Order: sequence, then C-alpha cells, then structure tokens
Amino acid sequence: MTKPSLPELLHAAVTAVGGTERPGQVAMAEAVEEAIDGGSHLLVQAGTGTGKSLGYLVPALAHGERVVVATATLALQRQLVERDLPRTVDALHPQLRRRPEFAMLKGRSNYLCLHRLHEGVPQDEEEGLFDQFEAAAPTSKLGQDLLRMRDWADETETGDRDDLTPGVSDRAWAQVSVSSRECLGASKCAYGAECFAETARERAKLSEVVVTNHALLAIDAIEGAPVLPQHEVLIVDEAHELVSRVTGVATGELTPGQVNRAVRRAAKLVNEKAADQLQTAAEGFERLMELALPGRLEEIPEDLGYALMALRDACRTVISAIGTTRDKSVQDEDAVRKQALASVESVHDVAERITNGSEWDVVWYERHDRFGASLRVAPMSVSGLLREKLFTDRSVVLTSATLKLGGDFNGVGASLGLAPEGTEGDDVPQWKGVDVGSPFDYRKQGILYVAKHLARPARDGDRGDMLDELTELIQAAGGRTLGLFSSMRAAQLAAEELRSRIPEYPILLQGEETLGELIKNFAADPQTCLFGTLSLWQGVDVPGPSCQLVVMDKIPFPRPDDPLMSARQKAVEEAGGNGFMAVAATHAALLMAQGAGRLVRASGDRGVVAVLDQRLATARYGSYLKASLPDFWFTTDRNQVRKSLAAIDAKARQTEAAGQPESG
Repeated sequence: MTKPSLPELLHAAVTAVGGTERPGQVAMAEAVEEAIDGGSHLLVQAGTGTGKSLGYLVPALAHGERVVVATATLALQRQLVERDLPRTVDALHPQLRRRPEFAMLKGRSNYLCLHRLHEGVPQDEEEGLFDQFEAAAPTSKLGQDLLRMRDWADETETGDRDDLTPGVSDRAWAQVSVSSRECLGASKCAYGAECFAETARERAKLSEVVVTNHALLAIDAIEGAPVLPQHEVLIVDEAHELVSRVTGVATGELTPGQVNRAVRRAAKLVNEKAADQLQTAAEGFERLMELALPGRLEEIPEDLGYALMALRDACRTVISAIGTTRDKSVQDEDAVRKQALASVESVHDVAERITNGSEWDVVWYERHDRFGASLRVAPMSVSGLLREKLFTDRSVVLTSATLKLGGDFNGVGASLGLAPEGTEGDDVPQWKGVDVGSPFDYRKQGILYVAKHLARPARDGDRGDMLDELTELIQAAGGRTLGLFSSMRAAQLAAEELRSRIPEYPILLQGEETLGELIKNFAADPQTCLFGTLSLWQGVDVPGPSCQLVVMDKIPFPRPDDPLMSARQKAVEEAGGNGFMAVAATHAALLMAQGAGRLVRASGDRGVVAVLDQRLATARYGSYLKASLPDFWFTTDRNQVRKSLAAIDAKARQTEAAGQPESG
C-alpha cells in the first residue's frame, strides 16, 4: 500500500470535522510538512477562518513522530483534545493504518491532589494539618465547593480542574491542589499510585501528540528538569502570546505577605535560632517595603540590598535546618515540611536573584491598593532563552493570525531569538516565514476608519471629543459595538458617560460580570455594546450582527512608566537600534492586529474598525501599524463611515426581522 499523500489526508480530516478545505489551509499544511521533513523552523501566519489546527495536525500526524502542541488559551486546548484530534485521528486511521494516541498535559497545580483532599491542608498558624471540610462551614460557598470537589474526586478520571463544572474559586482549589515544589513525590505519597498528575504524565509519555500550554512549555525550557516528554516536533499555536507567557513564568515576585507566610510555615520545623533569624529578616524587609517608591530599581538601594541579603541568608539557614528538627506532634510532618520548604525556597530564590544583580534582569517596585507592595524581577529579554532552549534538536512551527508585523516576520522573529530571515551561520537557527492569507475578503467586508479630526490623545487627559465621536458611531451602528480601551479607567469612564448619553443601547463593562457571561450577553442582543481592556482584545469571538463596530480609543503603546517595557526599549537604543519601533510600536501593532481581528469572524460579517487616535493617520509609524492590520478599506471620512455603519445596521435589522440567520 502506497503512502497516502498530504492532500488526501487533509481532505479526509476536513470532511470529518465538517469543514471546508481552503487554499490557505492547504498551503499551510504543505509548509508544515516541508519544515518537519527538513528539520527546519517555520513561522506561519494564518488568518481567522483558515482552519489552521488541521493545517498543522494532519502533516504532524502523518510524519509519525511525537509532537507537542502548545497553546495560550484553555479554549483552544479543549477544541484540540475534544474535537479536532478525535475526529482527525478517526479520519486518518484507515489511510495511516495506525491510530495515534493523544493526551493533554498541564502543570501539577491544575490537578486535584488526593493527599490534600484526604489528609488535609498544612495550617500556617498551627502545627500539623487541618481538615478543610470541617474548617469551612458547609453552608458557605467555600464549604459547598469543597464538598462538591470531594464527591467529584470519586467520579473524575482526570482530576483536571477544568473538567470540574461549574468551576470553583482559586481559594477553594488551593485547598485540594499542590505546586510541584509542595508535592511529596509519587514514591513517598500514600496516594502516589492513584495520583492524577502522575497519571497525566504517564499518559503523555505514551502519546504521539501531547497538547499543553505555553506556561508548561516555558517551565520545561527554563527549569532544566523536563516536564514534557521527549519530542521531535513542537507546534506553538497562538504564538503571538509566547513571549509574554514565557516572560511571566520567568518573573519572580517578593511580597511581605509571602515572606511572612514562609516564616509561619517554617517556625515549628527548625531550631529557635534559625526561626528567629528568618523572623528578624522578614521584619526588616517588610519595614523597607513600606518606605519604597514605585518604579524601576536600576540599582538596588543600599538598605534594601542589605535587607534582601539578610533574607536570602536566613532562608538558606532555614533550608539547611528544616531537615534536622523533627516534631512528632506534627501530623503528617512530611507534607507540612514540604510545604514550608517550598515557601522558604521560593523566597530564597527571588531574594538571591535580585541581590545577584544580573545585567539581564529588570527589578522594580510596585504598590497596589488591593495587593500591597511587591518587588518584581523579570528578564530583560527572553529571546536568548528561546533561541537556546526552543530551536535546538527539534523542528518548531509557530502559528497565529498575527505574526507578520509591519509587513514581515522579522519583528516577531527577533523577539523569539531568531536572526532576520535568510541569515546564514553555523549557530543561527534556519527559519522561514509564510503568510497563507485568509479566506475572507477584508477590503469588501471591512473598513478601517481613523478619526483624524480628533485631538491627539494625551495621557490620562480629558477626551470629550473622543466620547462625542464614540457616541455618534454607536448610534450609527445601532449598538453592535465592541469597545477596546487602552486602560480600565478609560473603559469605565466611557461606559459611565455613554450609559447616560445613549441609554437605549445597553453597555456591558468588563469586570461587572464574568468574561463568559459578558460575551454571551453581548452576542445575544445586537443593540448591546461591550467595553473592556486588554483581555478582551483576544477573548471575543462573536461572528454575525452583534459585532459590526470595533472601536479602539487609542493606539495601545505600553505606558511610559512600565518598568519592563521601558527597560527593553532603553537596551535596544543603547545597542544602536530604534527602541521605540522594536518595543513600543511592535507591542502596539500586535495588540491592534488582535483587536482588529475581532471584526470579521465569518464570511458574512461586515463592519468597521474605528481607531479614535489621529496618530495612525498622521505619525510616521502609522504606516507600520496599518501594515500589521487586516487589509481593510481605509478612510478618514467620518460621514462616509456613518453612512456605511447605518447601511450595515439596516441590512442586519432586515435580516433579524425576517428571522433569518446572517450568512457565514
């Protein structure tokens, strides 16, 4: 029997999922096959509606080697494991003459811990463990969640938090889960043979396709101890998110509350001298944190440096002492000791990292009204880490609807540690960028409107003219508006003002309900508007008449006082580059591309992306930002845009009155 061709396999898979084969999907599958066969790397931009999951799954399954697929969102992980992979495997089985196994793998804290569930949770203030089921009143929300999780533990096959519906609060889940540092280890745990996290790892080792998230991929790369099984192919979907997710995993934080928790947990498990040393160091650190001023610390102040060294040294003493003192009165001492050790080690590692003062790290101080003061440390760049850890010994495919910024892939490539496309060299990973386009006709389906007549936005300034423009646009569109704002304060002010100006159009505001409820209500009523900030830029997928106007209040550059972004920008400038374009403009282009991508989600969608910031049409960098967006028809004519929105609204109303769904 001859080996089936890629077009045959792709056709079978697309038919199985009830989709339509598209030229972009075929081109993507061919590019992925070429990269895997050649052991090279690929960046592939595939617009909304391309069907990119099958575009990489089919050639990966056909190749027959183990592949890891990493995504940024839970929604895509679930789509892959619950829909795309089962159907694709079934469809390809007759032609491949094998049935590839697949599995999902997450970090340990995502799985229910049977030891915690049955033996209790180490108590900070007392010796031993406490029974969380007795401690929480059965009538309280926490108590009800805990009882429900105890029943669920007897039914679930995965122990995966995301399989528990309805979900529970972070506080409730913390009672029945452990971090990798707190875990006793399967060989030492009475429940090791039944452990959900260990079962998931074993399942992954036996699978040809392992679906995971960017965070676990980052942990696997950063911490050196492999958590993912050995694999020959890595596919990163939603790849525009990878750098920020890896940065998040590589960021350390130190707060007075965290330090005091480590003190409490260790106090009864070490000798008095070690406990006193840590207590004294913690008090010194907390005192200084009350005095510090927010912002980047290019040099650590002398008194803070001494406090951090004292904290580091005290933690080191406790870590050495914690294994020498035994207290038989402590119930399940191994679990109590493991949790205390995890807390102290976490404080030690961050304190040591800051005191070491690497030139590649950025340190800053933050103060939040709700969370208090914190010291944070993050890598200046993760590009070197990604180049070294990601692009060696395997073929890597990165895909997203937004990878080609300003007309090429080099900006995103640089953030991943890749030299400009086509660069030759022994230690230079070879890669290719491919844009397979979109099945949508953006120039016919959408308008990009820039409100050139508005005053240039000032930071935190009054933008009455912007609110006037927004009001008129929403009225012309008949509601149907997704408002994407550069700050939560701007979203709140706009919602408050427009609720009084145009009460006939309900305005939903991020934070007033769960994101899922907001999107559900927004989709259900075409006259409704939804206002929010960054997480909405990627979280909304509402095809049809409910979203026919996407508004961005201004270009989403990073705040000038953002410590990490400003440090990265300065570093590029000191190296002779253009820091603004490399950091701020790239950041804004990516967010704008994601925001503009909310408009056209199906072939029948029509509408306007309105940017209420004249700089997109007047500033020199405007052409770079526009080149990063879908190829909509462009205008600055406000009257033309109002007429277009009114016409789109009228057509949608006719369709709704006739009871017909929008085509798409």
